[in-house]
Amino acid sequence: MRAADIMTVPVISVSPETSLKDAVELMLQHHVSGLPVTDADGRLAGVISEADLLCRKELGTERRHARWLEFIFGAGHFAEDYARSRGRQVNEVMTSRVVTGSPETPLETVVDLMNRHRIKRLPIVESGRLVGIVSRSDVLHALAGALAEVNLAVQPDDAALRKAILDKLGGHGWAPTALINVQVQDGEVELRGTLTDERERTPIRIAIENIPGVKAIQDHLISVEPISGTVIYSPDE
Repeated sequence: MRAADIMTVPVISVSPETSLKDAVELMLQHHVSGLPVTDADGRLAGVISEADLLCRKELGTERRHARWLEFIFGAGHFAEDYARSRGRQVNEVMTSRVVTGSPETPLETVVDLMNRHRIKRLPIVESGRLVGIVSRSDVLHALAGALAEVNLAVQPDDAALRKAILDKLGGHGWAPTALINVQVQDGEVELRGTLTDERERTPIRIAIENIPGVKAIQDHLISVEPISGTVIYSPDE
């Protein structure tokens, strides 16, 4: 899946000369937490987001600092804070250094960029012009579609399904496969045996339920608390 497959188009954007009041009203109207900023040619100039608007003089939330800190960090740093807390146009407040992707950027890379740079949206640029935007909600829509996909594959027989489960668990070093007995009847999986750590229970269930053909899981696994010797049963028991 690529950015082009999930990005939002057309993009709601503002110009650098847009008033801050109009930009805020546009964000509230469309229920978005940020807007790309484009020039007259559609080229990306920056992004204005909620984070750029938190520290404002009107709200009494502007950053305050001791004058002597200017000698350490430089006057320019605090001059920028002053402008951001009082600017009335988008170009006075926006973030100019923007992380972007292209329509061909793989979704894996899109998510990695969003996580690494702690951003909620990734502008998609082609030939220097803004062509779309991928937000966290776009990623969630893609996930919803993937989760809703109907598995049209041929239903495996129980023996093949049991082998698939054992192969899946065997591929994870944390799964105590030697201590778990797996039985399959009409696509329903029954687990019996012992866990070496109670924290293994949920990952084991998740690994199995993601195998095509599994209809249900009956968890009869137990674990033993190493210090007290307390036996812990499945919540289903």
